Amino acid sequence: MSNGWLSENEIRDITASLLTEVCHNVATEPPLQPLTGETFYLCSANVADGARPDNRARGFWSKAQDAFLDMRVFHPIAPSNRSSSLATAYKKHEAAKKREYAQRIRDVEHGVFTPIVLSTVGSMGREATIFYKRLADLVAQKQQRPYALVMNWLRRCLSFTILT
Repeated sequence: MSNGWLSENEIRDITASLLTEVCHNVATEPPLQPLTGETFYLCSANVADGARPDNRARGFWSKAQDAFLDMRVFHPIAPSNRSSSLATAYKKHEAAKKREYAQRIRDVEHGVFTPIVLSTVGSMGREATIFYKRLADLVAQKQQRPYALVMNWLRRCLSFTILT
């Protein structure tokens, strides 16, 4: 089993490759704009000048708006997750990513943030599921292939990336 960091980078790159087919202005680890005195209501917000979410793509959720993604792969049997149900662990990790990026991306970048949370057992959180269903739909339309075929390939690709 690979460590989470390598899996996250591979998932980031697979996702960017697919986004390039259906969106504009796709970037991997795009730097966020420097802050000019903005304050955020959560102290866990990422205020670093070098803050970089994993992906950005224009036109994913809406035509002229940037969508920003940040990946996390977690181990459900790790001590920090063991006492929680899988659903609760997903919510916890999605919330942590949102606390880190959502307000800054909304208020400074004027974009939309989506946390992409997957587990080493091969499943994904609610927001990742919605994201990848939309991505599969856009790719299927663009390639004129059945949605089920694209979604099946995408799920297998992500699962193998996490598990290898």
